[in-house]
Amino acid sequence: MTDAPASLFSHDPRLRRRRAAERRFHACGLAAILAGVAALLVLLGSVVASGTGAFRQARIHIPVMLAAEAVDPSGTGDAGAMARVTTITYGRIIEAALHDALAAAGIGTSATGDEIAAMISREAPARLRAMVLNRPELRGQRLTVPLLAAGRIDGYLRGRVTMADAERDRHVSAAQLELADAMVAAGLLRRNRNPAFLTATDASDLRPEAAGLGVAILGSAYMMLIVLALSLPLGVAAAIHLEEFAPRNRWTDLIEVNIANLAAVPSIVFGVLGLAIFINLAGLPQSTPLVGGLVLALMTLPTIIISAGAALRAVPPGLRDAALALGASRMQAVFHHVLPLAMPGILTGAIIGLAQALGETAPLLLIGMVAFVRDYPGAPPQGLLDPASALPAQIYNWTQRADPAFVERAWGAIIVLLALLLVMNAAAVVLRRRLERRW
Repeated sequence: MTDAPASLFSHDPRLRRRRAAERRFHACGLAAILAGVAALLVLLGSVVASGTGAFRQARIHIPVMLAAEAVDPSGTGDAGAMARVTTITYGRIIEAALHDALAAAGIGTSATGDEIAAMISREAPARLRAMVLNRPELRGQRLTVPLLAAGRIDGYLRGRVTMADAERDRHVSAAQLELADAMVAAGLLRRNRNPAFLTATDASDLRPEAAGLGVAILGSAYMMLIVLALSLPLGVAAAIHLEEFAPRNRWTDLIEVNIANLAAVPSIVFGVLGLAIFINLAGLPQSTPLVGGLVLALMTLPTIIISAGAALRAVPPGLRDAALALGASRMQAVFHHVLPLAMPGILTGAIIGLAQALGETAPLLLIGMVAFVRDYPGAPPQGLLDPASALPAQIYNWTQRADPAFVERAWGAIIVLLALLLVMNAAAVVLRRRLERRW
């Protein structure tokens, strides 16, 4: 007699081993996902914790008397005459206003006059002067002005500077920190939102509290416009030719292999190429968005060609055959039927390529984009040849500065860069879903 077959509902040892292996595999996959998410949360948490302070800044709120005889010696309100008043005069006005405010609040201090004046940023007189020149009607008025506090005072409110530091730091004294505590208690010194971090220009090592990302954001925007204008049409055209019109032979295979190799080349190699061709050979100026955009366009072009080619190959061949069978030419079949269906994938690849270019640093360092730039670039097209910086280069620049306030601003710039990358990737997802067609 033969043994009866085992029931389908019985768990023999072999089935139990297979199911145990499957459970272990699922557990390993879930553990890997959780580890990745945890690492991402730790990274984002450290960035946010270290960089959010850059979006708030300590300011001294005191009434300032803009005496007409001081800011407008001619008494005529002439813009040229008012522009001849230097920041030294405005510095004296601010210093006198601070002494009056301390006296009015009943705050006594052992700090000297120079130490009291040093609590205000060296940028404050320049900003007050710019405000008066933009609004001449303010002369002769008394108004409460939020003045930037010096970097060490701002650091004291953040906990970065302590009394122990004042004993060995020549830029701050214990009397200044004690005065800062008294001013905080009186409401004269407090931390406010700092929108100028996104609009102000870079600052020297002596005034880290005034440094901003305005030039870097504008320079990155100019470079992305150049990259988009050059790499997208050239990359899509190259992909269309290789996938739809070029004969399949060893030369085509060689070109595709080299394009794939270029996509894997380290970005610093493109920086060396840009330095040799665009600056040394063509004579274009360094630290300009035009050179940076050309270098990043070369780096992004292989990525766009590969992604566009993959999107074109994803379109079923039957659509091409149907269009040709109905009498359409090869070009009509490609541009009227294939390209519209492949457009979501092409645009997604282009945006991801632009996001990659936005975060590149090494090529920009070689062409001088890390230089200190104080003035905004002009409007295009002339502004493309003006000196500028970029977000990744600005982050690198600030991390090399000695003052810890610049490091905090570097973390804040990383938050801005991550936000821009998140927006670009979200735009890629939205475009893909909106333009996606079913076949």
